[in-house]
Amino acid sequence: MIELINAAAEQYAERFTTDEDELLQTINDYTHKNHPQAHMLSGKVQGQFLAVISQLLQPERILEVGTFTGYSALCLAKGLQPGGKLFTIELREQDAALAQSFFNKSLQAGKIFQLTGNAIEIIPTLQEIWDIVFIDADKTGYIDYYELILPSVKKNGVIIADNVLFHGQVLQQPISGKNAVAVHKFNEHVKADTRVENVMLTMRDGISIIRKK
Repeated sequence: MIELINAAAEQYAERFTTDEDELLQTINDYTHKNHPQAHMLSGKVQGQFLAVISQLLQPERILEVGTFTGYSALCLAKGLQPGGKLFTIELREQDAALAQSFFNKSLQAGKIFQLTGNAIEIIPTLQEIWDIVFIDADKTGYIDYYELILPSVKKNGVIIADNVLFHGQVLQQPISGKNAVAVHKFNEHVKADTRVENVMLTMRDGISIIRKK
């Protein structure tokens, strides 16, 4: 694993980022104390980044692929308009149930719809036009999710893809490991796609903001 960001710079960025609300802090604390894959949590800086993007775009419909413990969904929900909806898909029933328990405590509870199962099967059943999509699930599925979702993203809507640097493993030559290889192929796929514009940011584990033209 390659150290992507100077640890002191990360701590400085966190210090000067707007503080989490009480519920997000609760999720952050609980996940790090109790979940064996706590490193998957978006965290304060990335979470606030997602919240700001949502508040700027003022979405009516948001799709999240990969709920985990619900932190990122609650961040994205902050910009939802009255009558807006956020659909979030989680394969693992235990994580989905935990996320739902946190959603139930949120003021946005009525706008968040937790779906449990295989995203490839669930996505086609959602007859929506998306303002924002956040992909943060199994890396080998990224291209399939992207191609399945992009036709339903509105013009100037965005797909946000997480972990696009995959612990720095995409920088290695040759790239090894199925997840790193899959992420690199996804990055190449987006770069070559004339339907979109993309910027890759070196935030946390790498995040791409993909705008549909």
